[in-house]
Amino acid sequence: MLSLPDRTRRGRAAAGYIAAMTVRAVSPDRLSHARTAAATAGIDALLVTPGPDLRWLTGYEALPLERLTCLVVPAEGESFLVAPGLEVPAVEASGVPGLGIEVVGWGETEDPYALVADRLATASRVGLANRMWAEQVLRFRAALPAAEQTLASDVLADLRMRKAPDEVDALRRAGQAIDRVHQRMAEFLVPGRSERDAGRLIAAAILEEGHQTVDFVIVGSGPNGASPHHEVGSRVLESGDAVVVDIGGTTPEGYCSDCTRMYALGEPPAEFREYFPVLHAAQLAACAQARPGVTAESVDAAARTVIAEAGFGAAFVHRTGHGIGVETHEDPYIVSGNTTVLEPGMAFSIEPGIYLAGKHGARIEDIVVLTGEGIERLNVTDRDVVGLPA
Repeated sequence: MLSLPDRTRRGRAAAGYIAAMTVRAVSPDRLSHARTAAATAGIDALLVTPGPDLRWLTGYEALPLERLTCLVVPAEGESFLVAPGLEVPAVEASGVPGLGIEVVGWGETEDPYALVADRLATASRVGLANRMWAEQVLRFRAALPAAEQTLASDVLADLRMRKAPDEVDALRRAGQAIDRVHQRMAEFLVPGRSERDAGRLIAAAILEEGHQTVDFVIVGSGPNGASPHHEVGSRVLESGDAVVVDIGGTTPEGYCSDCTRMYALGEPPAEFREYFPVLHAAQLAACAQARPGVTAESVDAAARTVIAEAGFGAAFVHRTGHGIGVETHEDPYIVSGNTTVLEPGMAFSIEPGIYLAGKHGARIEDIVVLTGEGIERLNVTDRDVVGLPA
């Protein structure tokens, strides 16, 4: 998926309170690993507010409210979660206490920032959740004036990048679910139907095939396919269109899917038929390069070299991929300049694209996970252009 991260959050927000009450079991080892990693990094405590890190650590999908909810993971000592008294029943129902986390409710006239600060009186360095609101950052700064603030991702990103076997299983099931939607695309991409109407049908199918939320639907037909961030519009599908379909959601287990395939309504344009084999070869080259011990940027280079040598380098305008897990976009990013060495358990997309403005475009995207020697593709549907009736 290439759309902005806010679109993923918008999909989650649309699920509302039902999503917030979802119970997702997680291993208590995540907290102990986070504690150890914080100590190694010289961080006295992690302060984790509602968002992906909190979901990953506890399974609790807390509502982002003006009242503070914050998980505190000290480098030494037991973790505790500060929550508005009104939200304590939801916290307890989520299974947080079962992880050995103390739940500390606070009342309407109490100062939760002071409550946290009292327990972290000697802290000299704290890691703040990347998605923490600015007003919360400033209030923690005032409550802990002697503590340097850094990002919790300095610790948690490395942990989240390396997927445990149960996480790989969850991503595999998410991939299978989105593959089933792609296999039904003939139901949705029909000449005379608008992208927006096709998108509504695709979104319903994403839920039908096992997702809890629809995070994004991109239907880029004809010239709209040349815009990587296009979602859906009023354009009506026509005979001869090449159509980019990039879709994904989040399963009840809390893990994301993301897969792009190309479709043609009848015979696509000759120029499209010329460059699509180049794109296909580029995706294969990147997949062949992806293995433990190589850098993330080398996988990007493998795809980019094939496209550039064929004369379409200027038409490949984005990175080759992004990590995936409890977020659609997370580390590691498969892009030039990222020298992260890939390791078994890392999961990410491989999605080169070619885009000719005003004409058409193409992208092929699979989610892959690194094994001991190479990759396992978590999407297995046809990567060629799928012909549909015109």
